[in-house]
Amino acid sequence: MSTIAPRSEPRTGRGDFGRLLRAEWTKFRTVRGWVVTMTAAALVTVLLGLLSASGEHSSCGAGPVETACPPPLLGPGGEAVDDSFFFVHRSLAGDGGITARLTSLTGVIRKPDVIPGQRNTVAGVVPWAKAGIMIKESTRRGSPYAAVMMTGEHGVRMQHDFTHDVAGRPGGVSGQSARWLRLTRSGDTLMGYESADGTNWTHIGTSSLAGLPATVQVGLFAASPGDLTVTQGDLGGSVAAVRFSETTGEFDQVKLEGEVSGAWRDDDIRGGPLGPDGSVHHPGRAARSGGTFSVTGVGDIAPVIEGPFAERPLGSVLTGLILVIVVAVMFITAEYRHGLIRVTLLAGPRRGRTLAAKALALGLVTFAAALPAVAITFTAGGRILRANGNVILPVPVLTQVRVVAGMAVVFALVAVLALALGALLRRGVAAVITAVAVIVVPLVLATTSILPDSAARWLLRVTPAAGFAVQQSIPEYAHVLGHYAPTAGFYPLPPWAGLTVLAAHTALALGAAVLRLRRRDA
Repeated sequence: MSTIAPRSEPRTGRGDFGRLLRAEWTKFRTVRGWVVTMTAAALVTVLLGLLSASGEHSSCGAGPVETACPPPLLGPGGEAVDDSFFFVHRSLAGDGGITARLTSLTGVIRKPDVIPGQRNTVAGVVPWAKAGIMIKESTRRGSPYAAVMMTGEHGVRMQHDFTHDVAGRPGGVSGQSARWLRLTRSGDTLMGYESADGTNWTHIGTSSLAGLPATVQVGLFAASPGDLTVTQGDLGGSVAAVRFSETTGEFDQVKLEGEVSGAWRDDDIRGGPLGPDGSVHHPGRAARSGGTFSVTGVGDIAPVIEGPFAERPLGSVLTGLILVIVVAVMFITAEYRHGLIRVTLLAGPRRGRTLAAKALALGLVTFAAALPAVAITFTAGGRILRANGNVILPVPVLTQVRVVAGMAVVFALVAVLALALGALLRRGVAAVITAVAVIVVPLVLATTSILPDSAARWLLRVTPAAGFAVQQSIPEYAHVLGHYAPTAGFYPLPPWAGLTVLAAHTALALGAAVLRLRRRDA
C-alpha cells in the first residue's frame, strides 16, 4: 500500500528573497519610463525649490533707505532668541546670590481698537509675562543667564539659556499673596528656590552654565512678550496678531549675598528698531524707594519661533512626490495591465515575499533619488534665501540632518504606500488619485488657511500627511506663547511621531495588498 505525502509550499530563504529583490531592481531599471520619471521627480524637487528661493527677497527699512536685515540674535545654544527686558542689577564676583519678595505683578495690554484711531488699553498681564530675579553673564544680549520668576498665568518658573524651563508652584501674585524668590550661584551651578513665607523654601531646579565668568550681573527684571490674539480668517484658517503689553513687578526684602560691588544700575536691554531720535520704542523703567523696587519691562527672554524656517525651500517636494506616486503605481499596475503579474508571482511561491521585495526595491530606489535632491534643495535653497536678504532661523546640524534624511524617508514611504494602493486597486488612474487624495491633499488643506486650526491639526495627526512633521526644524516650546498652527509651519505631532504615522499607514496598506494577493489569483 502506498501513501502520498501532502504537497507543501516550497520554502524560501534569504537567498531567494535576495533573488526576488534583484529581479525587481532589474525590472525597474530596464523600463526607461520609470527611470526617467523618477529622475524627473528629483530634478523637479531641486529646480522648483531653488526657483522659489531665488524669487524671495527681503530687506529692512532705515527711514527711506532699505538696508540688509540684521542676522538673528543667537543664544548660548546657537538658536535664534529674543533677549529684551528691563534689568536692575549689580556686579557679583564669585559665589553668592539674591533673595527678593515679589509682592505684585501688574501690567497693561493693548487690545484691538473699539473706536478707530483710539488706543484701547486695559489693565492685566499676559500669560507669559514675567518678573523676578536673575543672574546673567553680562548685559550683552544673548549671553547665558538663569532666572527665577513669577509669570502671568503659569506660576513660578526657573528658566535658563532661553530654551530651558522648569515649573515651580502654580498660582499668581497679588498684594495679599506675595512670593519669595531665591537664586544662588556656586561656580557654574545656579539653584532656584521659592517660598510663601521667606522661611520654608522649596527647591525649583538647578542650572549649569558652563564657562560662567567670575563676575556676573545679579538683580531684578521684568518682561512682557505681548498679547497674542488669534482670529478666524476669511478662508477658515486662523490669523494671529501680537499687540503691545508691559509688566510691572513690585519687589521688597531684596537681599544680596556674596561679593557685590557698584551701585544699582538700570538697563533697558532691548533689541529691534529704535525711534527717529535713537530712543527705545516703549521703554521700560524702574523706581526705588528705600528697600522697595518697581521694575517695568517690555519684550521677552525666549527662543524666536517666528520667521522663515530652514525647511522653507522644501515646499517643492509635493510636485516631486506626485511624480514618485505615478512611478510607484505604474511599477505594479503595469504588470496587471500587460498580464505579467502571474509571471512575477510565480518567481516566488510566497506572494507576500514577492510584494515585499518589490516594495523594498522601490523604496530603496526612491530614497536614493530623493536624498541628494532634498539635500541640494535644502542647503542651496537656504543659501539663496540668505543671499536675498532673508533671515533664516538657525538650527543645529543634527536637526538639518534629520530634516534631509527624514524627508528622503518620506519619499520612500510614500512610494511604497502608492505601490500598495496600486496592488489593491489594480488600476493606475484610480490608485494615483487615491494616493494623492490621502497624502498630498490633506497637507495642502492643512497648511493653506482653508480649514480651521482644529481640523487642520486633526488631518496632520491621522492621515499619511503626518509624516511631513519630520521637516519641522523649530520646535514648539511650552514656555513660549506662539501661534503653533500648521499654517505657521508647526505640526501637531513631533517629527518622528509624524513619520511613524506615515509608516503605519504604509504597513497597513501593504498588509492589505498581501492579503488580497493571497485570496485571489492575479
